[in-house]
Amino acid sequence: MFDRITFDSQIMGGRACIRGMRFPVSVIVGQIAHGATIEEVLVDYPDLEREDIQQALEYAAWLAQEEVHTV
Repeated sequence: MFDRITFDSQIMGGRACIRGMRFPVSVIVGQIAHGATIEEVLVDYPDLEREDIQQALEYAAWLAQEEVHTV
């Protein structure tokens, strides 16, 4: 499902990263959340691909799915 999101205890302490590189998903999503465009992120991180950023956003959305319980 998320083939570009990797977890390795030897890289960034096991945080979700892009393709085994030292690019945490949280950093990429944070930049977009603070107003950066995908193009700006790609300029800042030339080793990333557009699909990496898209999947980071999809992964963040998947993590944020909430279950609403009514009382």
